[in-house]
Amino acid sequence: MPYHESFETVAGCRTRIMRGGSGDPLLFLHGARGASTWLPFFETMSQSFDLIVPEHPGFGGSDTPDWLDNVGDLAYFYLDLIETLKLPRLHLAGVSLGGWIASEIAIRNQTTLRTLTLLCAAGLHLPDVAKGDIFMWSREEFTRNIFHDPKVAAAMLAQTPSDDELAIERKNRLTTAKLGWNPRLYNPDLHKWLHRITVPTLIVWGDDDKVFPLPYGEAYQKLIPGSQLEVLKDTGHTLQIERPGELAALMTRFLARN
Repeated sequence: MPYHESFETVAGCRTRIMRGGSGDPLLFLHGARGASTWLPFFETMSQSFDLIVPEHPGFGGSDTPDWLDNVGDLAYFYLDLIETLKLPRLHLAGVSLGGWIASEIAIRNQTTLRTLTLLCAAGLHLPDVAKGDIFMWSREEFTRNIFHDPKVAAAMLAQTPSDDELAIERKNRLTTAKLGWNPRLYNPDLHKWLHRITVPTLIVWGDDDKVFPLPYGEAYQKLIPGSQLEVLKDTGHTLQIERPGELAALMTRFLARN
């Protein structure tokens, strides 16, 4: 399905949005690597849904507003964006940092949400389960550690980024650090409020996630009433790139039932 790119100004922030397909609206929130391109996974999902992929404030082609201090700010921003785009009864999904943002949206206001999907989401802290410290990894280490299959990582590393792409990478890393440096990629209070989520919730994790190991997915499943956890075998942190077809099929079945 063809997609188009547009800009919306919300809370004074000019925000880049990719949108394609038709059907029920599905708002997809990206992770720390950003959302600069229309991925094969997006193409597949747009065949069944009106897929909306914004770049968070502070990332990629979107502005970096003065008011952006934490993930809670992004949660309120997206509640405003949902209102601006007039998206009643939407499906909400997020990966990694985007999953954390999605969970923060849902605990605040889920009146417009039809479902919630969390993919290898940040946001929680387990004292006995170490996270991967993405801020300390080199660019090569980061790329190798987010995939299970070393061939996928090698293919990514073989690509030579342009100066513009490197500038976007730096911008994204800076904003990710601002949002998740201390404490490291979690909200100490989030676990107390996940019980407020009552919409059907799908949680998907890779069994070889080196950023947020599988126990984090199991923790989300225990804290969100009635939620469903699916584990993809031989998969790392970046599900939408490493397992696009399997993930799309899993999500489509879940969303169609709800």
